[in-house]
Amino acid sequence: MDKYKAHILVVDDDDGIRSLVKKYLNENQFLVTTAESAEDASVKIKIIKFDLIVLDIMMPGKNGLEFIQDNKKKLETPIILLTAKGEANERVEGLVTGADDYLPKPFEPKELILRIQNILSKTIKKEQRRVIEFENVKIDLNKLLIIKENKEYKINNTEKIILEKMINNPGKTFSREDIGQLINLDKERSIDVIITRLRKKIEIDPKKAKFLQTIRGAGYVLWIE
Repeated sequence: MDKYKAHILVVDDDDGIRSLVKKYLNENQFLVTTAESAEDASVKIKIIKFDLIVLDIMMPGKNGLEFIQDNKKKLETPIILLTAKGEANERVEGLVTGADDYLPKPFEPKELILRIQNILSKTIKKEQRRVIEFENVKIDLNKLLIIKENKEYKINNTEKIILEKMINNPGKTFSREDIGQLINLDKERSIDVIITRLRKKIEIDPKKAKFLQTIRGAGYVLWIE
C-alpha cells in the first residue's frame, strides 16, 4: 500500500516561519500550501481539502481565532494553533472555538511534526488512496505519477494540487485566477506553462487535447467522465 501524503495548510504572516515550517514538513513527506493571512487561507480552504491546518493566532487583519469562528461551520479540518508564550487566554479560547492543539512560539520543528503526526494518525485512514483511471490514462496522486500508455510521468507538488482540485470537480472550468490562488502564483504566463506541461503528461496527443482542455476566455477544464 502506497503511503498517503497528507496536505497541510500553513497560515502565518511571518515569511520566515512559513518557510521554516514548510521546509520541515516537506522533509517529512508532507505536501504543503502556505497562506500569509486568514483572508488568504479562507480562499484556499474553499478550493482545496486539507488534512490539517497550522494556524498562527496573531496576524494583521483577521486573526487565527476569527478565522476559526468564520469557518467552523464548514471546516472539519483539524487545526494546530501557533501562539506566543503570553497568549494563554487566546490558547484556551482557540481550543474552545475548535482548534485541536496548540504550540507556543518559539517551537521546535520536531515537536510540531510529532503533534501533526499524532492528530493525523487519528483522522486519516491509512488505506486512503487517490487513483483515477480513464481510458489509457492513470493518475495516482499518492505516488505523484501519471501513467500513460505504460510510461510513467512524475507529478510535482504544484501539479498535484491542480490535478486534485480538477479531479474532484470534473467538467468545472477553472480560471487562471482560480489556479493562481491554488498554487500561490499570479503570473498568467507561468500558469499556462504549467498547464501545458500537465497536458503533455495526460494527453495522447497534446495538440488535440481530449481531457485537459482550454476554454477560450474562461480557463481550463478536466474532462474525465
